This record gives sequence, C-alpha cells and structure tokens, in this order.
Amino acid sequence: MTEHPGPHSDAELVAAAAGGSDLAFRTLYRAHVRAVYWVAHGLVGTTTDAEDVTQETFLVAWRKLGGLQLQSESLLPWLVTICRFQAANRIRRQQRDRAYLGAPADDSLPAPVDVERQVIDAELAARITAELSGLSALDQEIFRLCASEGYGYRDAAAHLGVTHGVVRNRLSRIRSSLRTTIASEGS
Repeated sequence: MTEHPGPHSDAELVAAAAGGSDLAFRTLYRAHVRAVYWVAHGLVGTTTDAEDVTQETFLVAWRKLGGLQLQSESLLPWLVTICRFQAANRIRRQQRDRAYLGAPADDSLPAPVDVERQVIDAELAARITAELSGLSALDQEIFRLCASEGYGYRDAAAHLGVTHGVVRNRLSRIRSSLRTTIASEGS
C-alpha cells in the first residue's frame, strides 16, 4: 500500500498518524524534531542525552497520539511538554544512579527541572506558535523550511518557486517579529 502525502496541518497529520499512517508521523517528526532537540539540549546539557530525550519524546508521542485532542494549530507545545517530562525523568534517573553507585557528585549534571521556568517557557512557546500561525501561508512555509528543516535561502526559494530575495527578506521580517515576541517575555 502506498501512502500519499495529503494532509498538511498538524491536526490532520495527527489524525492520520493516530489512524496508523507512518508517513504522517514521519512528516510530524521531520517538522518538529529540531525544535524538540534544542529544548532537550537546553534541559539536559549534552548532545547524547538530548538525542536520547528527543527519541523518547517522539516514542511517547507515537504511543499517545490516539487519545490526543490538539489544543493549538501546532503539535510543538505538546511535544515540548513531553520533552520536559522526559528530560526531568532522565536527570532524576542519572542523579539516582550516581547516588546509588556512591560516585562523587557530578557538577556537570543539570539541576532538576524548574517548574516555574517550564510554565514561562510553555507560555512563550504558545505565544511563538500564535505569532507563527498569524503569518501568511508563504511565510509559514518559509519559516518551516529554513528554521525547522534547515533549508538554505536558495533551496527554500527553489522549493517554493520564489526568488532568493523573497525568502531572505521575509525570513528576516519573521525573525524580527519573533525576537519582539521573545523580548516581550521579560516584560
């Protein structure tokens, strides 16, 4: 059986993945893996642990997709929440293992996850998601390709059928808008 990419919104992809579509889940994975990885890396502090937490996050997501009622346009806030729990579990497990083994304290381990910081980060993620969902379809695609999937300006332009300058200028405007959103977090 050949699967054809059809649905494009996260809600449609979640529904398709929950129905058993590997292609839909792979599409969600590719769309969000970088963002989840960087959240994980910020929490656990090492590349190896971040990679493990990222994989654990998507494994948990795969298992729970059937009962998910997506609360926003993007799956990312839900994935970030799972990622935070997985990172906290990993940090606790590492601390417990070190204590059990009687090893000297490892100051390189990150501190346990700060719940207040998680709430602030979740609110910021929601504001960024809202900011992105307010963009035109072309701007959303430019952001997805360049920021999430790592396309260069020329590759994104070729993929979208626009000029290099259009991608560069629009992405600059999007980033500036997101910086304003992030800067207002501290206010």
